[in-house]
Amino acid sequence: MHTILVIGGGLVLLGVCLLVGRVTGAPPAAGMAAGAAAFLPIWLAAAAANMWFGVRRAGYSVAEEAPMFLVVFAVPAAVALLAWWKLR
Repeated sequence: MHTILVIGGGLVLLGVCLLVGRVTGAPPAAGMAAGAAAFLPIWLAAAAANMWFGVRRAGYSVAEEAPMFLVVFAVPAAVALLAWWKLR
């Protein structure tokens, strides 16, 4: 359940980045593409923090958390890359 919530949070963050890009971009599509690109390093840091929390606080090993990190990062990142590709 936690994984689904974190992925949902990533998609919400992507929406915020796209919205900010649309508002601040000269042509809205270019701004949204920039927002999608800016989302990726932010989400990488957030997914890494989620992994650190799982290892440090929840007591999982890195080997147990690594596949979940990949899923948590990959799903919103794939949506962001698709948005960037369509909007550029």
